[in-house]
Amino acid sequence: MKKLITILIFQVMLLPFGVNANENFSVEIEALTLVMERYDKDKDIDVEAETELKLDNKKPSYMALKQDECNATVKVTEKTGLEIVGSESFDVNVCKKEVIKVIN
Repeated sequence: MKKLITILIFQVMLLPFGVNANENFSVEIEALTLVMERYDKDKDIDVEAETELKLDNKKPSYMALKQDECNATVKVTEKTGLEIVGSESFDVNVCKKEVIKVIN
């Protein structure tokens, strides 16, 4: 019975922290979601062009940096194991749902 009460107390104490974390990172989460949707669509088109080189184990990693309440920068890096194959950056306006690719 004591274990059950202890578990319930910890859950009640930690619940507000989880809610605040989601609110603090809402811009980054929304920006990542928008880029992932667009990136997967662009990737499907590129697969048809890559008939000679088939690397099925490409895995993208995403990183988002919040600029203000509406804007964030998302960097997508494709890796095959330890080798970095490609990297792209996107400026995302979450309020307008716009994704703009940054040309390096």
